[in-house]
Amino acid sequence: MRMWLVFVLLLWRVDVDAAPTTLSPVEHPVEHAVEHFDHIITNGYPATLGQAPYIVGLLMRAGAAGSWCGGSIIHHNWVLTAAHCTDDMDSTTIFYGATRRTEALFSVNVSAEHIIQHPKWPQSIGNDIALIRTPHVGYWSLVNKVALPPLSERHNSYVDAMATTCGWGSTSDGSPLPEWLQCVDLRIISNQRCSRSYGRLPASVLCVDTPDGRSICDGDSGGPLVSHQQPPTLLGVTSFSDASSCSSVAPAGFTRVTAHLEWIKEVSGVAY
Repeated sequence: MRMWLVFVLLLWRVDVDAAPTTLSPVEHPVEHAVEHFDHIITNGYPATLGQAPYIVGLLMRAGAAGSWCGGSIIHHNWVLTAAHCTDDMDSTTIFYGATRRTEALFSVNVSAEHIIQHPKWPQSIGNDIALIRTPHVGYWSLVNKVALPPLSERHNSYVDAMATTCGWGSTSDGSPLPEWLQCVDLRIISNQRCSRSYGRLPASVLCVDTPDGRSICDGDSGGPLVSHQQPPTLLGVTSFSDASSCSSVAPAGFTRVTAHLEWIKEVSGVAY
């Protein structure tokens, strides 16, 4: 049996000089660009324009070094991401409204004092969650929030529910980050089943099945796992996968959002 210490946290180290640029949609129209992209996540698919208006790209800076992660807009002033993305970071640049990674509609810079990690990270992998306080961001078709589960759902395991995760993470082990946002639909499984691969997991972890190697990879950390129900609801924050390979059939792990609704409310005031 594998123990959970063999998982890998899925951030991507980058050269900060190679950060995505902030471009206007008028200068770079991309409405029809998706038809030119192949399915470069195994059995996944390229996102359509505006499919995930709640996702943001995060360039996390620590001195001259940096790492790439994802995040989710949960309010005009708040982004939710993985705590391990924010470890020892000095600042982050948040890229809004991108489908093509290097063509964000706009970006904002946020200093470390506005990054709030869960107080019990890193004592438990189930606390791999952080909030980023941002300047006020208005909503429109390509930039919008994702709903959090209501407090009444905090004991729902969502086992067997289908969910979608998206990101600009690697499309195979060691590959460069893709330009176009990629998504994959996966089924939520029980923690008991997930523990067969990683050893005992806390209830604040949520796992998905990864048939045929469909999974998350380096650079997807912090991104959203969203329900298929309407409105789309944020169920998980991308956290870890099998260290041996992104295409492993071992489950992929997320921080369970319902386990942290009270903490999110306490810090940000956001609750349903």
